[in-house]
Amino acid sequence: MAVQQFKAESKKLLDLMIHSIYTHKEIFLRELISNASDALDKLYFRSLTDTSIPLKKEDYKIHLAVDKELRTITISDNGIGMTEQELENNLGTIAKSGSLDFKRENSGEDIDIIGQFGVGFYSAFMVASKVTVITRPYGSEQAFKWESTGAEGYTITPCQKDSFGTDIILVVKENAEEENYDEFLDEYRLVSIVKKYSDYIRYPITMYREHSRKKEGSEDEYETYTELETLNSMVPLWKRDKKDVSDEEYNNFYKEKFMDFTDPARVISSKTEGSATYNALLFIPGRAPFNYYTRDYEKGLQLYASGVLIMDKCADLLPDYFSFVKGLVDSQDLSLNISREMLQHDNQLKLIRTTLERKIKNELTTMLRNDREKYDEFFKNFGLQLKVGCYEGYGIHKDTLKDLLLFHSAKQNKLVTLAEYVEAMPKAEAAEGEEKAEGSEQKYIYYAAGSSVEQLAKLPAAERVLDKGYDILYLTDDVDEFALQVLREYEGKEFRNISSGEDLGLETEEEKEAAKEQNEQNKDLFEAMKNALGDKVTEVRLSTRLKNHPVCITSEGALSVEMEKVLNSMPNAEKVQSRKILEVNGSHPIFGVLQEMQKNGSEKLGEYANVLYNQALLIEGLPIEDPVAYAQAVCAIMADKA
Repeated sequence: MAVQQFKAESKKLLDLMIHSIYTHKEIFLRELISNASDALDKLYFRSLTDTSIPLKKEDYKIHLAVDKELRTITISDNGIGMTEQELENNLGTIAKSGSLDFKRENSGEDIDIIGQFGVGFYSAFMVASKVTVITRPYGSEQAFKWESTGAEGYTITPCQKDSFGTDIILVVKENAEEENYDEFLDEYRLVSIVKKYSDYIRYPITMYREHSRKKEGSEDEYETYTELETLNSMVPLWKRDKKDVSDEEYNNFYKEKFMDFTDPARVISSKTEGSATYNALLFIPGRAPFNYYTRDYEKGLQLYASGVLIMDKCADLLPDYFSFVKGLVDSQDLSLNISREMLQHDNQLKLIRTTLERKIKNELTTMLRNDREKYDEFFKNFGLQLKVGCYEGYGIHKDTLKDLLLFHSAKQNKLVTLAEYVEAMPKAEAAEGEEKAEGSEQKYIYYAAGSSVEQLAKLPAAERVLDKGYDILYLTDDVDEFALQVLREYEGKEFRNISSGEDLGLETEEEKEAAKEQNEQNKDLFEAMKNALGDKVTEVRLSTRLKNHPVCITSEGALSVEMEKVLNSMPNAEKVQSRKILEVNGSHPIFGVLQEMQKNGSEKLGEYANVLYNQALLIEGLPIEDPVAYAQAVCAIMADKA
């Protein structure tokens, strides 16, 4: 019996198969089961036109058997089998796929064959020192045996087989220094591999399994017995009609599949046909995983090709801002690479991703409109991710996400959308026959950024805005202000930080003119205070936004005081400094004291300026440079007044 040699290029490919192409050795079982499924598909497809084939669809099966003593794993099917020539063509030439040929020959038919490349079979050599294939084609009495120990070559000889179909027998390698091959002889390990990769193969995968039970009539004696079990589910939940699947079934599937103990907040079941044909079953979790906002969290959907798991985490199917979504996609049309472990980046993948993004957004929008309490809970878990997504990429996704964002309303003391804020803005009503006065409506969407709602509610600048009857959005996440700056405006209303040096639109033209005059009249006072503070501030001026507080800090330019704090808190960040302005309340008693000091040339003016500046920093939640000096200055003022 002469050993036939693989072609030279096939030898190289076989070596590559064993050592490089596949990431995990356990993949071998997925590949061999997929090949068996293809063989069953081919015979079943033929039976649709050949009524002499005796099998009904429920008669087709795949069977696994393990012999620990002989170190063998056998994968059997009662599919179409192979002739001697097909053995030579399909197994003698690596990367020659019989399944692909079958698919081409029947391209006009609706049949789903898994194999494409003709390389999956050779993954068996990752775990086997010897592979034997015994096969008998349907319609023939003659069987053949293909045998190989690897790159040295193979033999094909006639043999006997009781029925049509194929048996693949692997002799599992002995354990090596860093490799435990014994694990593949353990029935529990094999069952777990089947459940992981091949749970939704459409034919039953059976195996005799050992169990124990009490001996009849005995109290404490047990006996072992074997029982034939079907290892796979066969019919995927996502391929069943939605109306035939209960909420409980979806919830249980999610919890078992994705290791969560809480029900999902939402389930998205979708079947799409056309330019991208696939089934998707997605879940919006009811809570954030403990590691969600860490680098350890890995996003991605499970990816199936015709019911066979290809990737456990396909990150390319989800944008980062929807990375909290769990679930799976099952498609027949994906362009896979040779190992079927990774995707080639093509238009098909992009089409699926785009469709999924739209479905996820629509589901979140529906939840926001129809189940606000549940959406608020969802947003507490994952809202930060949506805001980060709005900011990232220079706001490229802002239009997709802006209507999903929630912020705390000062007036309503709850989370509101931007649309709800704008809808609730006070609108001036004109008397009959009159036009609305120019500038009578609220011009801006006001916000304040800080560490907590409680701290922001005490900001000096908030008092005047709220007294006007206007609402303020309190931003407490570090990314919030960055996100709003990217948005710039909503429904024609610009965002304005109440602590910015910009005009807040709260004063009439007369009030602005009066403030301008007062600034001019007190020019020397403000200049003296600015000199005392040095480069801590760019300007000292009279405030038009303060009501009861003596001073406040505002900022000029794109970098706010809160953004300075956020950026400087980042590890290894280059320190940045906002252009701060100290604003003084002209109606507060302290202003008269400052005017008197400047008039009398008091040296204490600089001391008072520094105390007021530090007080303004503390109110903003910013650290002061020298707490000891500040405490001493306050004590000195108190002693002087005593």
